[in-house]
Amino acid sequence: MPHPDATANAEAVRPAVAGPEVPTPASMRAWRVATLGEPAAALSLDTVPTPDPEEGEVLVRVSAVAANFPDVLLCRGEYQVRPELPFSPGIELVGTVAALGGGASGAHGLRVGDRVVGSKIGVLSEYAVLPASDVWKAPAALTDAEAAGLTVAYQTAWFGLHRRASLRAGEWLLVHAAAGGVGLAAVQLGVAAGARVIGVVGSAAKAAVAREAGAEIVLIRGIDDLVAGVKSATGGHGADVVFDPVGGAAFDASTKCIAFEGRIVVVGFAGGTIQALPAGHVLVKNYSVLGLHWGLYPRVRPDLIDDARAELTRLAEAGGIHPVVDHIVPFERAPEALTALASGSTVGRVVIEVTS
Repeated sequence: MPHPDATANAEAVRPAVAGPEVPTPASMRAWRVATLGEPAAALSLDTVPTPDPEEGEVLVRVSAVAANFPDVLLCRGEYQVRPELPFSPGIELVGTVAALGGGASGAHGLRVGDRVVGSKIGVLSEYAVLPASDVWKAPAALTDAEAAGLTVAYQTAWFGLHRRASLRAGEWLLVHAAAGGVGLAAVQLGVAAGARVIGVVGSAAKAAVAREAGAEIVLIRGIDDLVAGVKSATGGHGADVVFDPVGGAAFDASTKCIAFEGRIVVVGFAGGTIQALPAGHVLVKNYSVLGLHWGLYPRVRPDLIDDARAELTRLAEAGGIHPVVDHIVPFERAPEALTALASGSTVGRVVIEVTS
């Protein structure tokens, strides 16, 4: 189940209300990495100038930041993007538009005071500048704690399932790390698409969360035989689609229980071992392995980003998706959130409350 304080905490981080422009302070606090390492050692809370939005940008007063595993990798210097030191981690936020650069309002329909969600490396600070194209209005049905984790996990899952794997109603969907942030998003979106979902989790407590999210079958890693479990659940058919943010043994097991013409979507390798593609096995069993780098879509196919945002907003307002919050930490203790995330013990999202 979610952290016992999750409901109360989620309610405590309420949506900001649109209103008149508030003067922006000249300086702000920001967590920054000056030396690479584990988050607790790498991060320092610094006072820096508040940035100004340029042409096509917006300045957001940050309400909350959802911790993501890429934040941990950024601190370690292991992420595919390596910003120049010192830099701020944090890749997704919810907040209020504080100022608009030239041209930022017309094309994107934004105004000062709008409550928005968005994604860009470097938002673990009291204010953040983002391209106007990288923010969108937060669904009113979600609290700030919930909305903070909507951008990366749910768009990653949406593109993985719908754009890459073309998931269809009635198909069997196998989701690894089904109680994590992106895993729970994949479970919920799979259910919303009419798929039959099998979740893989690391403990009995996490199994309960995956079931609550809609997983029909839940297998516990290290206890259940994943290959046998999937084959038994599907009557020998196997998984039509596999959503794999883990890699290593999870990927290897997936190749042994994938259905004819099945699709394995490689989303990441949080387990520490990058997936090794068995090309001969792919040929013999007639399945596909598909890569997903969601971060390319805003630049290469922004039209698809708009479609995903519209659908996620619709589902959020209708109750079809509901981000799960494990717990919330105050801004001053942000390294604790990344340390907790790195431990693998959390369920759903760990959220950093920046301003209330």
